[in-house]
Amino acid sequence: MKKRKDLRNIAIIAHVDHGKTTLVDSMFKQSGMFRENQAVDELMMDSNDLERERGITILSKNTSVTKDGVRINIVDTPGHADFSGEVERILSMVSGALVLVDAAEGPMPQTRFVLSKAMALSLPLIIVVNKADKPDADCERALENTLLLLMELGGDDEQLDSPIIYAVGREGRAGLAPDTMTDTLDDLFDAILSHIPCPVGYDDAPIRMQVSTIDYNEYVGRIALGRIDRGSLKIGDTVTVCSSEQEKNAKPTRITSILQYEGLSRVPTESASIGDIIALSGLGDIEIGDTVCHPDTLEPLPVTAIAEPTVAMTFMVNTSPFAGKEGSFVTSRQIWSRLEREIQSDVALRVKQTDRADSFEVCGRGELHLSILVETMRREGFEFMVSKPTVIEHYDEEGRKEPIERLHIDTPTEYTGAIMDKLNRRKAEMIDMKVEGSRTVLEFFIASRGLFGLRDEVLTDTRGEGIMSSVYDHYGLWRGEMQTHRSGVLVATEAGPTTGYALNAAQKRGILFIGPGKQVYAGMIVGQGGRPEDIDINVCRGKKLTNTRASGKDDGVVLSAPKAMTLEEKLLFLQDDELLEVTPKTLRLRKRKLNKSERLRDLSKKQARELKE
Repeated sequence: MKKRKDLRNIAIIAHVDHGKTTLVDSMFKQSGMFRENQAVDELMMDSNDLERERGITILSKNTSVTKDGVRINIVDTPGHADFSGEVERILSMVSGALVLVDAAEGPMPQTRFVLSKAMALSLPLIIVVNKADKPDADCERALENTLLLLMELGGDDEQLDSPIIYAVGREGRAGLAPDTMTDTLDDLFDAILSHIPCPVGYDDAPIRMQVSTIDYNEYVGRIALGRIDRGSLKIGDTVTVCSSEQEKNAKPTRITSILQYEGLSRVPTESASIGDIIALSGLGDIEIGDTVCHPDTLEPLPVTAIAEPTVAMTFMVNTSPFAGKEGSFVTSRQIWSRLEREIQSDVALRVKQTDRADSFEVCGRGELHLSILVETMRREGFEFMVSKPTVIEHYDEEGRKEPIERLHIDTPTEYTGAIMDKLNRRKAEMIDMKVEGSRTVLEFFIASRGLFGLRDEVLTDTRGEGIMSSVYDHYGLWRGEMQTHRSGVLVATEAGPTTGYALNAAQKRGILFIGPGKQVYAGMIVGQGGRPEDIDINVCRGKKLTNTRASGKDDGVVLSAPKAMTLEEKLLFLQDDELLEVTPKTLRLRKRKLNKSERLRDLSKKQARELKE
């Protein structure tokens, strides 16, 4: 039995924006990874452009730092519940976890979700109360709520007696108490080395490593990442890839490349042993969950169960009049090939074909999970259309069921009534309410579909001071119809460039989404009206010039700034009869049927059906 005292594997788990990535930045700097005068970026682990723009971690990443001769492999995990598929599979690679909580906010719903997964694996924990220097920080309350959460999740005595570190991750300071923090993270490093167990196993046993993540390189193909569970591996060894059900390929494969993590880079190594997190290439069509074994000892490890998707959208070929003008990849074959490539690395995503050759159903953990895929594809040059996100329902002996989420809202007490009224209309069930000074913390169980569009309403009702987060909890009985209907939209009736003259008349009917000089087509949504029904309007009409009408009279037209919406806001804005056209340059809202007569015919049929019912 070998004990790797020179190695520790840890994960950092926390809610969005509690400081995971900035803490890792400071660990990098204090481990001697950079020269004193070397210029380094912030948020080094957020290498993805979308991660830097949105300020969130989307993909789990591996790195390592060395402290006192011990290599500490660190996995920076996503904090948003929509990317929890990343969390579930990589926790099996580590031997402990840092539970990071904000000193002002304390543990949040997504902290609960990831922490429950870590505790189910009986991982030793280190509690880090971060951002202890915030003006509204309350370290004692944050710690108390964290310990209550551990008790609620069934933590054992060892987990309840976890080491507690107070830190300011951005400044690289830590200590055993808020008022005794030093200018280094030495107390945090000491806690990791003393509390997180080192890998233990048989070094001379047959090799076994389960694949936790798949990367891709155009030169070497698929790259399998995982932790060696048993035995050792060196270049030139022969292995066989097998799954939990059957042997993957009968032909053994020779290892030609082994990569380990040093800081932000993967570096070649001649060999690896118990506990090492490594990357292997040249293993063919290897997939997440497969096990790399010795050819004479095929013992696949059980695949980690991943929670099923809860939200679905339809991806389809763009059929608008502007199709093919801005995108490089527009065919159904190209879109399907890209979606297939995505599910190879994202185990929480499901993709299947529909009864139409140009449409594909994509299922994920939430609207953010799917919107990140949409944004990534459009940046790669794809052009397509997507439908309104819908929840995935289940049926069993109890009846119709839908995904239920645990919703956490932190709001100034004066706005509590407005929030509760809003959630009552969305069939939410209150499970907890705490008054903490001038703020109130509310917790609800709410159907996933009841969250669509709720964030903007909460921000509006609380004058921007409300904090809202949610996480999937369970499938519950269907909660009936909800009062979340949106008002009608302004639909363009003509194709061409918009004019200030026409938009001036249109803005009296509602809120515009576009400004003058923009190209539109018939059936495109150009604004939101103030009535329940849609309004067809010509936004390309110009003023006819006569002896008494001079073009100069348009100089006095004052147009309101068009309403700007993010990709997520546009997805949640959609109704069943609407689509979002996605291109590398533009996001356009449109009706499914561009022809006005066809829309009126469908409306008449719907009204007749409702009267009959």
